[in-house]
Amino acid sequence: MNYSKLGKEILALSGGKDNVSMVTHCATRLRFEFYDSSKVKGKEIEGLQGVISVVDKGGQYQVIIGNEVQQAYRAIKEELGEGVNPSKEPREGEKEKKGYITRLISVISTTFTPFIPAIIGAGMIKAVLAVLVLTGVLTEESQTYFILNTVADAAFFFMPMLLAYGASIKFKTNPVLSMTIAGALLHPNWGTFLTSGDDLFFMGIPVRLTDYAGSVLPIIITVWIMSYIERFAEWVSPSVIKFFLKPLLILIITAPLAVVIIGPIGTYLNDLVAAGADGINNHASWLIPMLMGGLQPFLLITGTAWAMTPIATTQLSNNGSEMINGPGMLASNIAQGAATLAVAVKSKNKELKQLAGSAGFTALVGITEPSLYGVTLKLKKPLIAAMIGGACGGIYAGLSGLVRYAFVSPGLAAIPAFIGENPMNIVHAFITIVIAFTVAFAATWILGFEDPVDGSPQKEEAVSTQDHVIKSPLEGQALPLNEVNDHVFSNELIGKGLAILPSKGEVRAPFTGEIVTQMASKHAVGLRSTTGIEVLIHVGIDTVNLQGEFYETHIQQGDRVQEGDLLITFDIDAIHAKGYETVTPVIITNHADFGPLMTDEKSAVSIGETLMELSKKEEE
Repeated sequence: MNYSKLGKEILALSGGKDNVSMVTHCATRLRFEFYDSSKVKGKEIEGLQGVISVVDKGGQYQVIIGNEVQQAYRAIKEELGEGVNPSKEPREGEKEKKGYITRLISVISTTFTPFIPAIIGAGMIKAVLAVLVLTGVLTEESQTYFILNTVADAAFFFMPMLLAYGASIKFKTNPVLSMTIAGALLHPNWGTFLTSGDDLFFMGIPVRLTDYAGSVLPIIITVWIMSYIERFAEWVSPSVIKFFLKPLLILIITAPLAVVIIGPIGTYLNDLVAAGADGINNHASWLIPMLMGGLQPFLLITGTAWAMTPIATTQLSNNGSEMINGPGMLASNIAQGAATLAVAVKSKNKELKQLAGSAGFTALVGITEPSLYGVTLKLKKPLIAAMIGGACGGIYAGLSGLVRYAFVSPGLAAIPAFIGENPMNIVHAFITIVIAFTVAFAATWILGFEDPVDGSPQKEEAVSTQDHVIKSPLEGQALPLNEVNDHVFSNELIGKGLAILPSKGEVRAPFTGEIVTQMASKHAVGLRSTTGIEVLIHVGIDTVNLQGEFYETHIQQGDRVQEGDLLITFDIDAIHAKGYETVTPVIITNHADFGPLMTDEKSAVSIGETLMELSKKEEE
């Protein structure tokens, strides 16, 4: 698979580089923000080979690719060059209104995405050190341990600087100046002055000193406010001295604000959120892991999985462990893998077996998107089973006091992240895994799923009895084609079929399949079923002359549709007023590839009723 080519194709279908406001990536998905989302061809992107799914949630357009996402990302960045212009504003009518929750999730995800590799790397060093100490290879007093532990701690100590970079991308401000402000908050002079016990004042205003190492909210709020200060500095600085004056104004205004006002307020909010999480854990320790274990797939689908990340990173930085994210996610990821593997074992479809087997093992090690979007979400019941298994595992994780000592994606590959001060913690992690896996696998097996048929004998029977049925796409009166006032249709020059005189202005899919033709004039659509039947639905006679007036299409060429999906709506009275008939031929254009055509002779038909049926062509 050429993922570089895929990245370029995604960019082209996203409206080109001029439409990209921001692009980042995480472990499995590209995360876009666009100036004009109407230019994005979502269905075509989702249909690209190598794309698992697309999600437009949480203030971002996410393209799920899998483990090779970095290759696609690099190709897009090469194409963009200087194309992502942080100062560019959407044109009038392009800026979308987003709710406060959506904006908040977008801020969190964009800010944390560049930071994630650093804390995953640091977390894995912590996990390796835990294993080395447990096996006696190293001691906590050794200098090797000291050096490696210092490297791992750096990502958490300097977290505000790393977050400043991500926040600067989101708020479209200077990243170097943002990181400089973060460095000012972390400067060791504050600690030295704090130990002296003296009071500190800035221009007569008392300054509340605090330790910003490992903090989250203070720097995010500061960079947000700095983005407005930068615009002000840009506006007031004369071009002759702007090179010197603009950064001076930004730093001399933002830094005191951060130290005197924003930092203390942000620290208070940071502590308040952490205290709330601790309070819930103290009174109902099972609640948060159960909710995270059960609802994590929903959070991923809706793009809100980042909501708890600031709390988790704060707990890790302050306590050395966290319970808000890791324990529930461990149960959820294992359950997702178990449900998918149950599909692989139970399915008789070779392609689904292969996909589910691969995606299931990937989910067990901590990457669930291929499993979620490729298997369980499409089959529905396995997703429910995975959520049940995740919730059950989460309940045990909460009751046992399971914590995560390092920020890594929970799964079998990240088991060392659960090794720490409490020797029983790793035992509780394994019990959580067993519960989540067993419940999810059993629930999938019991609930079952609709297994797609392949080339088995069962399929041949299904094809001959069910998949050659064409349901009525309209409501109205059925007519033989020889009564249609058009010699092409009445003489069956393009195929056999029936006509319907519609009583309701809706056209719906007569079977599950693909849109192969979509007329620009909106009055006709061609479909191909999963078993190869090709049908043309032509709404009205000579209505091409209306050039789409009184018609509205709800699909695009290339779309996959399910039986009953809405294809076209039209205004019967308005079309009649223009002097055109609305009688609608429903033509099987490749009827010669099948056996005899059987039609329903009833005059009145409703949407979804059997209209025609083709028999299987006998082998000669």
